[in-house]
Amino acid sequence: MTVSGRGRGGRNSEYLLGFVLATAGQEGIAALAVDTDGLDGAGDNAGAVAFASTLTRAAGKKLDAAAYLRRNDSYSFFAALDDLVVTGPTCTNVNDFRAILIDPVIDR
Repeated sequence: MTVSGRGRGGRNSEYLLGFVLATAGQEGIAALAVDTDGLDGAGDNAGAVAFASTLTRAAGKKLDAAAYLRRNDSYSFFAALDDLVVTGPTCTNVNDFRAILIDPVIDR
């Protein structure tokens, strides 16, 4: 990722916000992007989770996902939706973990 904004968030939540925008309108998709040490960048979260309804819920709160991505402020975007994954420090640092589940019956 290239940081040009002054927002909060790490590479996992930034990836996930880009993923949400790239899959806009696709039903039945859920995704998770976290760091196994429990910290995504300098934040208190391990990452975030997203659903097919993420952009719809964001629009309902007047959140412009593309603007958050441009500002590198994925933390604030997912925090406003209560979709941050907060584990606290896990004392393990295996790697980033990203999962995408595609199932036509998934939605939040």
